[in-house]
This record gives sequence, structure tokens and C-alpha cells, in this order.
Amino acid sequence: MVIKPWGMSLWENVKQDLDQKIKDHGAENAYFPLLIPKSFLAKEAEHVDGFAKECAVVTHHRLTADGAGDKGLIADPEAELEDPLIIRPTSETMIWHMFKKWIISHRDLPLKINQWANVMRWELRTRPFLRTSEFLWQEGHTAHADREGAVEDAKAMIDNYADLCEDLLAIPVVKGCKSPSERFAGAEETYTIEALMQNGWALQSGTSHFLGQSFGKAFDVTFQDKNGKESDVWGTSWGVSTRLIGALIMTHSDDAGLVLPPKVAPLQVVIVPIQPKKNDIEGKAAMEDALDKLVDELKSSGLKVKVDDRDYVRNGAKYFEYERKGVPLRIEVGPRDLAKGECIFKYRSGTEEKIAISLDGAASAAVEGLENMQKQLYDAALERLTTGITEGITYDEMRDTLESDEAGVYPGAGLYLVPWKCDADNEDKIKEECKATIRCYPLEKNKEGMVNGLTCFYSGEPATHMALFGRAF
Repeated sequence: MVIKPWGMSLWENVKQDLDQKIKDHGAENAYFPLLIPKSFLAKEAEHVDGFAKECAVVTHHRLTADGAGDKGLIADPEAELEDPLIIRPTSETMIWHMFKKWIISHRDLPLKINQWANVMRWELRTRPFLRTSEFLWQEGHTAHADREGAVEDAKAMIDNYADLCEDLLAIPVVKGCKSPSERFAGAEETYTIEALMQNGWALQSGTSHFLGQSFGKAFDVTFQDKNGKESDVWGTSWGVSTRLIGALIMTHSDDAGLVLPPKVAPLQVVIVPIQPKKNDIEGKAAMEDALDKLVDELKSSGLKVKVDDRDYVRNGAKYFEYERKGVPLRIEVGPRDLAKGECIFKYRSGTEEKIAISLDGAASAAVEGLENMQKQLYDAALERLTTGITEGITYDEMRDTLESDEAGVYPGAGLYLVPWKCDADNEDKIKEECKATIRCYPLEKNKEGMVNGLTCFYSGEPATHMALFGRAF
């Protein structure tokens, strides 16, 4: 996957916002090797089982010319590695190897480390920004003296991810726990945020894992507690990736192109001037002065703005370009507008109308308008999420609806909140019958006593959870 500059700017804006949240959470940034010894991965049994089929493996440390001359360059038979190296699918094993060196006493805890990196998980069927073999992400890893501290850390990060999606990306999410069969390999609990795309499919948009003591024991990471006793540490890991860009695109965009919430847009305002005639020297000077003043006022209001004065591109083509890129606000200024002391606003979303605005009040009007657009995009997505969750439905009704539900169908079947008895075998049967999976057990719907007296919609046995089922990317 090649990420072009506009897409990379989106990821950088996400990274900037989230990096501050991570630092406020108490974690520090570090960097760890891309290549992980296979022996490291083998130390945690569940972990290796979960990632074995996705690993890319380095077996030799150099190339050589084929002696027979048939194959050009080949892996040098004499350069085979004794311990093959895995291109990191995730870094738990490498980081816990280092935690053993760094953690001695309870005074070293909690230890919270984050890295921004690329990872590789081999994919046969790829979808840009959703599933690619290599992708960018952040991964946080923490070690704690007790269970309570680790669980609190994992929950706090899923709250941070939800805030990121809702405040920056205008994407409402459902916070929940994964079913045991959907948990991260080696975790005792996986917390997730699930977003609903416009086609009615879910997208897992971030996860935070309570690892228990599994990695601490596997890598022999212990600490001396306040009483001098040697104890195993407790751990968490958490991450989001460039998949968030896929969520952003699919949540808000339309047939004309991207629709970007103003807070995350690389460019919030583009000014497209309609230039005076070539021989109108006074008109050109007046236009330059007006544009300089407007740009200064917009920038002083905290907005990211640019003037597109390319004279070799027609204005119609410029309008199309910025609409396709999702720039939230386009401002047009021509000689007639200037004579009236006005400019023309055209928002990417919320209204099709062009609006005449006084040049003197343009900056404040832009700030207010973009704030309204951010809220409007969130409210529209929240309405889709709320109305897209069906309750009080039988399994047969859900199966019949989902059997014909495909990715390209809009608005799609959506999600189903149903009483459920936790059962991995039944979960697999449902996945086989109608391709639906448990997206999560929503936290707000699984508080103590909420499932008392309810029966599972599939087995008819007493329910253990309220489960959110649906098709997913």
C-alpha cells in the first residue's frame, strides 16, 4: 500500500492528536527492532498460534549469484540463519524481552512504553487502509504490579481511542469486550471500539488488551514487591492503525469523493480567487490585498488555509479537485464579490447552497461554520449507528437478512443486539451460516444484572451477555 501525501497528512493529524493522549496517559515513546527471533515468538503458546499463519520469515542473511546461472540471485545456502527472524506482526515478544532487563523492583512499575511503527501480517485478500500486509500503527505495552492497575490501564486506553474517534474523526463507536474466540492471542480480555460504516458493516477501529500475567511468565519478568517478595508482573497492550483512515473514508464520504471532518482535514479552507482581467492593474492590487487580509484573519483564527491561484487550471477543475479531496470549506472571491465587500462560502457537507459572507466577518463565520460541520457529521453518523442496531430479533430473522447482505449494498442490514450464551461452537456455526460475527459485548449493555431472565436467541439457554452481531470488514 502506497500512502500518498494527502492520506499521509490525515494519518499525521491522527498521530499528533493520539500521541498527546498517549503521553498524557503516562506512556513514553520508544522504538524496537523490526526483526524478531522466531524463538521469542515461540515462548508464548497462544500468541504464536494466533499469528503463525500471518508471519513473514527471514531465513537467510545474504544473497548470492546462482552458480548455474539460471536463477540470477538466490538466497546463499551458506547464509541460513540458525534462528530465523520474523518481520514483526506485533511487538509483545520483543518488548517483554526488554522489560525483563528493565524491571527489577516495584519502583520500576508501572512501566508504559509506546512505539509508532510499521508491522506486517500476511494477507491474501487486501483492502487499502483496512487489510494490507504492511500497515502503520502505534502499539502501547505496559507492565504493572497488580491486576487492578493493568485492567484500569487497558480500559483507560479504550476510552482514549473512543474519544479520538468521536472528537477528531466524528465517528461514534460502541465500546465493548470481545468474545473469548475473538480476543487477541494471549490476552485475558480484549476491549474494542466498533464503528458502523454506511453500508451497515462494522469496522473494528481500535483494541486494548488485558494480558494478565501470560507474557510476564513467558519471558520471566518479575519484580520485588514492597515486602521483598518476587512476583510476576501484569501486562497490557493496545493499538490503533491506519485502518482509522479507512473508517474515516467509509463513515463520511459520498459519491463525489472524500468528506473530511474539519478537525482532521489537512486543509480546512481553500480560497479560489476569480482573477480580474489582465489589464486591470488596480483590480489585481485590490484582489491581492483582500486575499492577504483574508488569509491572515483565517490563520489567526487557527484555521489551515491555502490560496489556489494557479492560472493554468480552470476554476471548475479546482472545485472538483477540492471536492474530491474533501476540503471542508471553499471560499470564492471575484471582482464583483470584492466590489460588494463579500466572498462566497461553499461547504463540502451539510448544504448544497453557496453563501454570500461579508469579507470583514469571513474568518469568524468560517470558524463557526466548520464547528457546525464537525458536529453535523458526527450527529449524522450517530443517527446511523443508533438506527442501525436492531434489537428484539430472532436468529432466523437475522440469518435471513444477512444471507443477502453484501459489502456494496447500502444502507445494509446493520448490527443486531441480542441476548447470547457465550459458546464458541455456536459462534462458529453462526459465522458459517450467515457470515456474522460477535463484534463485541457492549459495555453499556452488559452491566451487572442486565441479562438476568433473558434467553439466548440462538440456543434458548439462559443468556450470559448481550452480544452485538453483524457483518464486518
